[in-house]
Amino acid sequence: MVQKKGARGVVTRLKTATKLFVLDTNVLMHDPTSLFRFQEHDVFLPMATLEELDANKKGMSEVARNARQASRFVDELLADLPGDLGEGIPLASHGRDATGHLFLQTEAIHEELPARLAAGKADNQIIGVVRHLQQMHAPRQVILVSKDINMRIKARALGLPAEDYFNDKVLEDTDLLYAGVRELGPSFWDDHGGEMESWQQQGTTFYRVHGPLCESLHVNEFVYLEGGDRPFYAAVRESSGRTAILATLRDYTHQKNSVWGIVARNREQNFALNLLMDPEIDFVTLLGQAGTGKTLLTLAAGLAQVLDEQRYVEIIMTRVTVPVGEDIGFLPGTEEEKMNPWMGALEDNLDVLNQTDDEAGDWGRAATRDLIRSRIKVKSLNFMRGRTFINKYLIIDEAQNLTPKQMKTLITRAGPGTKVVCLGNIAQIDTPYLTEGSSGLTYVVDRFKGWAHSGHVTLQRGERSRLADYAADAL
Repeated sequence: MVQKKGARGVVTRLKTATKLFVLDTNVLMHDPTSLFRFQEHDVFLPMATLEELDANKKGMSEVARNARQASRFVDELLADLPGDLGEGIPLASHGRDATGHLFLQTEAIHEELPARLAAGKADNQIIGVVRHLQQMHAPRQVILVSKDINMRIKARALGLPAEDYFNDKVLEDTDLLYAGVRELGPSFWDDHGGEMESWQQQGTTFYRVHGPLCESLHVNEFVYLEGGDRPFYAAVRESSGRTAILATLRDYTHQKNSVWGIVARNREQNFALNLLMDPEIDFVTLLGQAGTGKTLLTLAAGLAQVLDEQRYVEIIMTRVTVPVGEDIGFLPGTEEEKMNPWMGALEDNLDVLNQTDDEAGDWGRAATRDLIRSRIKVKSLNFMRGRTFINKYLIIDEAQNLTPKQMKTLITRAGPGTKVVCLGNIAQIDTPYLTEGSSGLTYVVDRFKGWAHSGHVTLQRGERSRLADYAADAL
């Protein structure tokens, strides 16, 4: 059905089968590819959105880069415009999966809003556009898409449909996030041990098992069976159809296998140390609430492999500089000195690791502290583009505050012989517009599962103190 309107003869397509999504600026600045993420539905960009993109395009921040990229996408689509702008720009012409059209606001819209809404504010102008389009295109669904909660509340208060932007979410329910650890049922050996083969190689026992559970196992996933006389802990080394190869683990809970004086205090910490100390694993992700030992285990494994085994040249530590409270302003000094206030966790854990050698004495500990300092570099995320790290042990702390794009930028810095470890707690996200489902940490955990050179463990039990454990649960 086609309807003509206005003195300019703007042709507007009315298709009740598909929806018309009006995008707020923050959606494009969060994900520039959002233009192509609405499948067969149409997308509308109000003039206020384009104005805000223009206002936010300057600078080197991620938001400014995304604003510029969104503008480039619109410009490329306009360059390929086959006909009248009023007919819409086919999004499929850009080689994407979207089959809808992009519409730009080409005429002034004077929509009456409630008197309490300031007419000059960009958010209210966009709400006015949504209201106008809803009246023009009835009975077609016109929906505002915004990452701004308050804008969605205002729109719904005026009777306009509004949604969050969901297409950047890796998972709708983070309870489904890959944990990296699986408990085997009590009947596992009865169901899978019928034609089992076992052999030993370099101190490790391997088991080839067959059964229905093998189809769902991922490579480097940890499995365990407790409750008997001898608990069973293993990692999946191969998984093909109904056959899997399990390998026993090194027991880091025993003092003889301590890593820089640190032993694993629980099952998940033991799994984590097996990943951190394995030279075949290039990428490790550790999730867990505060006090589960993520940073301590990672630093201990890093120091052991840099100073004792000399597998890596140095440790590089970085994190997103998102303050929990008010920012403290500009800081003087070098890059490393500017990053020091953000690296309190590093200092705390180094103090613990430096106290593990009881026989060294004060002088020995001071010398060890200086040696450790010389092998740990603190870097800012702002200067990571274009770099290549060779034979480095790269720790990305507070990784839950990274977007998927930032995470990709960091991980692709890894050169030959480099190990990347991502630490975080997706329940503590401080970056605006990021959620548990759309965090870069969730993204990499989901995308890397099953790769032969990566591993993931979700740490469950806090080991900091009884007060910290109780506070994490009760507050």
